[in-house]
Amino acid sequence: MIAEEAAVGGPFLVIGAVRGLVAEVAPVLQRLEDFGPDAVGLGVSFDDLRGIRDYFVHVRAEPLVPLTPNELAEIRGLGQYGEIRVPNPSFLHAMEWASARSVPVEALDPSEERYAGLFAKHIGYFELVRRTVTERRLTKRAPMADNADDFALQWDNVLSSGRGSRDLALARNLTLIDGAVRLGRGGKRVAIVLDRERFAPALGLLKQRPQTPD
Repeated sequence: MIAEEAAVGGPFLVIGAVRGLVAEVAPVLQRLEDFGPDAVGLGVSFDDLRGIRDYFVHVRAEPLVPLTPNELAEIRGLGQYGEIRVPNPSFLHAMEWASARSVPVEALDPSEERYAGLFAKHIGYFELVRRTVTERRLTKRAPMADNADDFALQWDNVLSSGRGSRDLALARNLTLIDGAVRLGRGGKRVAIVLDRERFAPALGLLKQRPQTPD
């Protein structure tokens, strides 16, 4: 887990947690507690947020979650560093933490429809083929890393090395930061929780935003 505060019109806390790793939950919750946000923004779409809230937050029995071969390979790779759960336990427990304190939670990523449009815009045929081949390669041979943090970064670097993939990631992160800044209007304290590999790009975009009065 990595976290950093930034002042962009108001105080922000950006938290990057390794996707699925249970050991990340405790430090994420501690940073939220220390920061005391007025709102929490998650690096997921509205549909994903609603799904987590409806089926996993404060429920006795959790449904089975279907996974792609690529997701299964990532989980197997991360499993060498600790217990892995789906959906991302850092998101799930952040939502439960916020619910217990009446802190609003919002999805900051593009909607599924918007993301599909961004994907079509940035991922051409050759980039799609490259991504498909890379995903298949990753399912057979995961990156070698000393810890979960490095594994998450290496996995993303391999999968998203193409220009189109980088442009898609940038568009996704721009949407996230736009949403976070709107959430922070009026000087509200906003905590952003996202996947570890998105931490540095998202934080950089946040710091580049002009600090203008609301």
